[in-house]
Amino acid sequence: MKSKRLIRSGTLYIVLVFLSLLFLAPFFWMVTTALKSPDELYMFPPKWFPSSWQFENFGKAWNSQPFNTFLMNSVIVTFLTTLGQIVSSTLIAYGFARFKFKGRDFLFIVLLATMMIPWEVTMIPQYMEFNYFGWINTLKPLIVPAWFGAPFYIFLLRQFIMSIPKELDEAARMDGANSFQIYYRIHLPLMWPIIVLIGVFNFLSSWNDYLGPLIFLNDQSKYTLTLGLAQFNGMYDVNMEGIMAVTFLISLPPLILFFFAQKYIVNGVSSTGFK
Repeated sequence: MKSKRLIRSGTLYIVLVFLSLLFLAPFFWMVTTALKSPDELYMFPPKWFPSSWQFENFGKAWNSQPFNTFLMNSVIVTFLTTLGQIVSSTLIAYGFARFKFKGRDFLFIVLLATMMIPWEVTMIPQYMEFNYFGWINTLKPLIVPAWFGAPFYIFLLRQFIMSIPKELDEAARMDGANSFQIYYRIHLPLMWPIIVLIGVFNFLSSWNDYLGPLIFLNDQSKYTLTLGLAQFNGMYDVNMEGIMAVTFLISLPPLILFFFAQKYIVNGVSSTGFK
């Protein structure tokens, strides 16, 4: 019985290691391609490891375009959208979970129904609206909508708040706390796992967003990293080592963030909806 269990566990680990290597292979190929010389890129059979490590490819590729400007724009958009989603979504979710008002359940159903509307459907109306405001070719269309919450994040936060005992609210009210103080001093610290989860999700979606900047931005000085990489790809379509080098550098922040926040992501997902 014990030997069968060991064989089963060993087989499972072998399969998991194989799948991990399978998923890591494209990333490994990207890194090694970024370090190759141009002569080694199209060799057949392909070489997994370069003969000499060309670390200067990273500097040449990064300095070939104003990627420092693109990086600053991406940092501004990602930080402000993440902050906006956390502030607005927590407040809206707190209102849905703790306040009773006419039409609350209906409004919440309408909010959830908006998740079924693809962004491609609202893309043109949003462009017309932002054009009327004079926001085209600015970062505002990428930042301002995040300060009105996202249905999925609001749903997660509402489910978590509903699992918090209402006796905590009642005890705080007996001590003289108002609704905002209850939200700020009690619910917000308890929502920390979900807030981290939302922050990571929004960081990834905002950092990797390509279609939004492509539609709303025209000036190169406003480009984000994804647009800058696409432009670099178009201008230097044969400079494969440079494209891979920039792609690797752009991929580092999400990978580092996910590595350090994966524990909070698991805790946030597992604690949502449980009382």
